[in-house]
Amino acid sequence: MSHRLYLILALLGTAACSSENSKQSVNRDTLTQRQKDSILANSRIPNARAVGRAMTAADSASARALRADSVARDTTEL
Repeated sequence: MSHRLYLILALLGTAACSSENSKQSVNRDTLTQRQKDSILANSRIPNARAVGRAMTAADSASARALRADSVARDTTEL
């Protein structure tokens, strides 16, 4: 009888822990990679500002590529 009780308690404990972990992983995964990087860039971790500078450089490169693509599209329509 006591073995069954321990088994049931162990299963209930495992079930309770697993449902709690799944809730945490869902909440953690709701942030996009950019949001995570932004949080990191604004932290006080050493060299974290480099993440912010890399994000700024990536944004600049993306905007430059978008402008170049727009110019290329405008010249082919003529």
